[in-house]
Parts: sequence; C-alpha cells; structure tokens
Amino acid sequence: MNDLLTKEKKRLFLLGNEAIVRGSLEAGLDFAACYPGTPSSEIGNTFFEIGKDAKVYFEFSTNEKVALEVAAAASACGLRSMTFMKHVGLNVAADAFMTVAYTGVRGGFVMISADDPGCHSSQNEQDNRYYARIANIPMLEPANAQEAKDMTKVGFELSEMLELPVMVRTTTRLNHVRGIVHTGELGPQRGKGKFDKDPRRFVTIPAHARLGHIKLLERMAKALEVSEKSEFNKIVDMDGSEYGIITSGVSYNYAVDIMAAAGIKGKILKLGMTWPLPEAMISDFIKSVDKLVIIEEGEPLLENAVMVLAKDLKPEIPVYGKRSGHFSVMGEYGPDVMKSAFSRITGMDLMPKDVPKPKQELPVRPPSLCPGCPHRSTYYAAKRALKQNFENAIFSSDIGCYTLGIQEPLNMADFLLCMGSSVDAAGGFSKATDQPVLAFLGDSTFFHSGIHGVVNAVYNRHKFVYTILDNRTTAMTGHQPNPGMGTDGRGDPAPMISIEDIVKGCGVDFIRTVDTSDIKEMQKAYEDALAHDKLAVIIAKRECVLLEVRSRKKAGEFKTWQINQEECKKCQVCIKTWGCPAIFLADDGTVHINESICNGCGICAKVCPFKAIHENEEVRK
Repeated sequence: MNDLLTKEKKRLFLLGNEAIVRGSLEAGLDFAACYPGTPSSEIGNTFFEIGKDAKVYFEFSTNEKVALEVAAAASACGLRSMTFMKHVGLNVAADAFMTVAYTGVRGGFVMISADDPGCHSSQNEQDNRYYARIANIPMLEPANAQEAKDMTKVGFELSEMLELPVMVRTTTRLNHVRGIVHTGELGPQRGKGKFDKDPRRFVTIPAHARLGHIKLLERMAKALEVSEKSEFNKIVDMDGSEYGIITSGVSYNYAVDIMAAAGIKGKILKLGMTWPLPEAMISDFIKSVDKLVIIEEGEPLLENAVMVLAKDLKPEIPVYGKRSGHFSVMGEYGPDVMKSAFSRITGMDLMPKDVPKPKQELPVRPPSLCPGCPHRSTYYAAKRALKQNFENAIFSSDIGCYTLGIQEPLNMADFLLCMGSSVDAAGGFSKATDQPVLAFLGDSTFFHSGIHGVVNAVYNRHKFVYTILDNRTTAMTGHQPNPGMGTDGRGDPAPMISIEDIVKGCGVDFIRTVDTSDIKEMQKAYEDALAHDKLAVIIAKRECVLLEVRSRKKAGEFKTWQINQEECKKCQVCIKTWGCPAIFLADDGTVHINESICNGCGICAKVCPFKAIHENEEVRK
C-alpha cells in the first residue's frame, strides 16, 4: 500500500506535491481533475497511481478550463473537489475561475496554482497571487511540505465555511521540496453527491451575477476575520525589534535562516493566509518595529499593501523591498539572493568568503531532444522537404518537448506564445506573409487547445502545414495519458479518440499519417503538403522513445548502434544536420556513438549518406 494512504499517524518524507495529495485525503477528498503541468505534475501522477485505492474519482481533463469546470460541478453536488495546474494553466481556466467565485461552492473546493519563479519549465514568471485578488477568493501560501499538507486540508474546511473556492498558491521550490510531514487521520468521504437546483445562484445571467457579487463581498468580509486570526499568520521573534520582516511562502525559510545565522535582531511576520490580507495584524506589526523588510518572490503585492498602511501609521519608517531596489521582481529567491539583500540593508557582509573556485567549469548542458526522439525525424524530414526555402520558412511552435526544435542543428522554432498558439499563429502568418508556414504541436496539446485552430484555419481559408506530433503520450510532464491513448486518469481502458477523425471532421482535405522512422515517406508527405493550396495536416506518429525503450528492454530486444570507422567519411551529416546527442566528434576528428545514451532507434543509419552506421550485434542489458 502506498504510504500516502496510511490510516495511522506517521512521519513521512514527502515531496511538496505528495503532501498536497495527503492533505486532500485527510480532508475527505472525493473528486479531482487536472491537466498536467510542471511544477504541479506529481499531484496528478500520484492520483493516477492511488486514486482507485483512495476511492477518489480522478481524471486528466483535456485542459485546465475543463478540469476546473468538472471539479466545480462536483463541488456544487456537495463533494469535496480539487483541481490543480501550473500558473499559466490558470490563464486557460480563468473564465470559469472568476465566475465560480460568484456562484460559490457547496462541497469544499481547493484550487492549487503552482507558480514558477525563474521559468524553470514555463514561458513566463507570472505571479498568480493576482488571480486570488482579481477573483477575490481566499488564498493560502505554504512554506514547506508540512504546511502544504496542512493548508490543503484546512483549505477544504475554509472553503465550506465560506462557501467559496480557496486557492493554495505554491511555487516550484515548494512543489519539489522534500520534507518530514506528520500525517493526521484520513477524512470521511461523501461518495456520490446530489445537485439541488438553485438557478438564481448557479445560472449567472447578469441579474443573478449581480446578486452573486454581493454574496462574494459578504463572504470575503468573513474571510478577513478568519485571516486576522489564522493559525498560518504568526510572528516569529528573532530577539529584537530593529528589523521587521514581512514574508510568505518559501522566502520565509531563507529569511529565518539568515537572520539566525547572522544574529540580525528583529521579528518576522510570516503570512500563510495572504488574501484577504490581515491588515490589523500587519498594522500592529508595523508599529512594533523600527525598519521594514518585505520579502516576496514575484511582484511587490505585499510590499504595496504594507507601504499603504505604513504611510498612515508610521510614515517615517524605512521600507526595504523591490521598490527600494534591494530585491528583484525577477527569478526565485535563494540563499545568495537573500544574503546579498541583507548585506546591503544591514551593512553587514554576509556573503561567503574564500569560496574555492572549481579547477574546471562544469560544461553547460542545455535540454535537448532525447536520442531517438521521433520529433527529430519529423523536423529533419521537413527541413529536407523545404530545401533552399528553409531560411525563408516560418516555424510556429508550441508547448512540449518538441519546442526543443529551436536548437542547433534543427533551428525549427520561430514563434511561441502558449498552449495551442502554434496553429492560431500559423494562420495569422499565412495571411500576413507569402512565406511558407509550418506549425508543430503535440497530440496532448492538440486535445488541449489545438482543435479550435483547425476549425478557424479551415473556415478562414488559411494555408499552412500543420504537424501533429503524436508520440502516444503527454511526454514533457511525465507521460500522462491523453484522449488519444485509450487509457483514462485511473489507468482504466477508455475510448481512443482519433486525431485523424477530428481533423477530417473539421473539414481538412489533406491529411497524411506517417511513421516518423520512415524518413523518405515523411519527406514526401512534407513536399506534398507544402504544394497543397490549403491547410495541410501531417500526423507524425511514433511512440515516445523513452516508452519504446522500456518496452524493448523488457522484451530483451534492446541494441545500440555503432559507426564503422573505415566506412565513415567524416562528413559530419550525423552531427551538423541530424544532431542526435548520442553522436559525438572525438578530439582526433572521428565520429562515434555514445552507447550509454543511444536509445537504439537506428534513424541515424538512414541519415548517413555513406551507410557507415550499423547495429551493434551485442544486446545491451
């Protein structure tokens, strides 16, 4: 049995995302839905693993808006429900999210927003604390794995008490931290719910929505009372009152460590329930200290609010934060960032001294398409089909592993906004220019937000080549199932939705499905598609190489490839044009395959113009 399902009170060493799952189970969760997105992915992966045993209905929805809406419906039936997503996912779900605040909820409804300061796996650093303020719903911000569990559990209780959705806002460092978590009892579940009709509440025509807004304001007035007394808002005494630190989330951990290590006298106001802000508590804190330091990753939301209060309460008090230039809006905060800021604020030199420099700098290792990745074959074939027109072509990319087509030697990503933007932007390019336009998008992203772009392209007579990279999984976020795979979020068999049928149903008359390992057929498909006078769709179909390798290893069929040095002419096509990371140039100018990372796809043998690459006869164990 998975430790997360234990009925005993234990100390578990959990990932922040696992702690969130445990907290929901202790709250008696009935229903969960998501679209996978890092840094929240492990929450869904865990439910995929334990959902049946936990008796929780769980689904990988087609996108974040769908996930939020199905969970909101379950909550309206009285079930405790949860949805979770990365920060940009809430942009997709925002339409429904804003209105659920007006309708309110019945069963507790927790929404996890996983922000990504530093853009570790995202296209922006947006600060989703703004969303809690725009929607005007309560927000909790855990600082460690234990609080991730506790706040998730309390979030459900708070949601039901206020009849509002509650946001638990995390960041990458919190989602992926590991820490000791003390478990509580698993909460009783409700099983099936019942929807009691109340059109004035749940049918948000303008007349009803205006009443919903009044209710929301009344509920948030109660939430403010809760915030002022919340167990998650507390003052930590650091032996003095010279510096008053106001902080939230993971920044608290760095602040308390540095103050203790450096002997900085003051106190810390640690805010865990950060919306609505406990203004009375903050006001009392401002009065009790000589200087204020506001520490928060992202935008200066806390800082702005504190400065407004300080202006009337103690106008002469110095405030150090982003506005003073001591902290940055960009990136995440770590020990070095905090030490640098505190050094300038206090005048103490807190930066480490005499740190030995490494004798040799570590080589930079940017992310790259895996050896044997089917996307590389697709890009290679498209590039060959374009011939001399390659430099003039526009490549509209999307969110997924295939975005790495931007790298040398492929150079096949010119424009990217967000999930699904490849097809929409390609349509715009096709009308705005006479250049060849090619869009690339994955199978999971197609189901997420790529279908409406096909409809738009057909309807508005856009002309471009649209490649759907069907690698039979949601690869980038951890190989979660999608509607094209025949498996659902509980691991059960599910209807397999045909991408070909959807595209055909949208009115596309050029559809070509090709195995990416057949380079010649792929190239022919692109040549025909580029010559077509309307939207042309190519479905590049081959299983993600990591899944393929697992299958081959289980079957004992895993072999690698090697270069015959006598046959190799050192033309370096395999390096300069193909670019598989398993192929490398040695110091003596010879070309070799690193068998330790070769995934055995064998496409390099088809690419080599001199047929110098052969299968290694020895089976790799």
